[in-house]
Amino acid sequence: MAVEALYLHIPFCRTRCAYCDFDTCALAPAAFKRETTRYLAALERRIDEFGARGTLASVRTVYIGGGTPTVLGERLLGLVRRVRAWCAPEEFTCEANPESFHEELAGSLAASGVTRISLGVQSLEDDELSAIGRIHTATVALEAIELARRAGFSVSCDLMCGLPGQHAASWRRTLERALAAHPDHISVYPLTVEAGTPLADRVARNPSLLPDEDFQADCMEVARSLCEGAGLDPYEVASYARPGHACRHNIAYWSGVSYLGLGRSAASMLSVGELCDATSFIPGASPSQGDARARFVQADDRARAFDFEYLSEREALAEDLMLAMRMTAGAPPELIGRAQDLFGARFDQVVEMALAEGLACVDSATGALVPTARGWLMGNELYGLMWGLAET
Repeated sequence: MAVEALYLHIPFCRTRCAYCDFDTCALAPAAFKRETTRYLAALERRIDEFGARGTLASVRTVYIGGGTPTVLGERLLGLVRRVRAWCAPEEFTCEANPESFHEELAGSLAASGVTRISLGVQSLEDDELSAIGRIHTATVALEAIELARRAGFSVSCDLMCGLPGQHAASWRRTLERALAAHPDHISVYPLTVEAGTPLADRVARNPSLLPDEDFQADCMEVARSLCEGAGLDPYEVASYARPGHACRHNIAYWSGVSYLGLGRSAASMLSVGELCDATSFIPGASPSQGDARARFVQADDRARAFDFEYLSEREALAEDLMLAMRMTAGAPPELIGRAQDLFGARFDQVVEMALAEGLACVDSATGALVPTARGWLMGNELYGLMWGLAET
């Protein structure tokens, strides 16, 4: 078994944001070093296990996410070096929050082989940041972007729309200030209110805080216009990049490439054949005859428990088509050919519906089936058409 994309999860933060339902925790100082040391030791053992069996030799992209990886400080460097002992990725991304990203750490990460920094900026309005529980200010975020640029990283910024108190003018200001800092990549995400979060409790008491979907759709359109005007082209439904700076790791996820996630709550996707080749390292797998793909999530710190989901050949191919519709490049002719072979006339009918409704078009240069701007705005409809092919 060999994978092209590797994800490592760091489930620790200084504080939890009001909207966050990810698997992460904020520990008291007395427990932080003990728990992070224990967790990193287990994670590094997993890296070595898969590295020793050759699984990581073909890795092209690595992504360390969380949580907030940069809360580990200099200990993050040991994790980077451990990964690079087993592979030579072309792209190595590390997530960072502005308040824990400083000059010494930036220089050390660059020297150790990290090539890309993804900064959790979210907003450049201090009142909006406070409303969602972020502990950095707009000034600190802009300083972090500049620091990452000086260190030589490819720099990405995450921004969120639909925040409490956000309005059209403040959203435009955030975009304009972010673009003026010259990042190489921007991802824009509509805020979602997840059950069990502090934000959900606030929304229950004050429903006016619930994000307005029409406003969020308008925000996405404004983001597209401003990003394209600044030379960042859309390549994925929520992301814009300068030429050569699209996130290869994200593209791997949307392209049906096998990927391995290590650490608590990290997700993996392998073919059933690849999974069966690694059952000694991934206990509990029990695919059935006819299963083609496995998705699974590590459920504990020590990699002894996993939650599995299995997809048939039809489901796996429908998923690939659905994910391809997230990207500007769309579904290439090779994928279309496989879909025609497996789904037959039903696939042709789905394509005709997508074309007729203006959700997709055929790229005359590449022959790919690509999403239109309308298709992205009405993503659930387009994705639903493709996923419907999984039904027998």
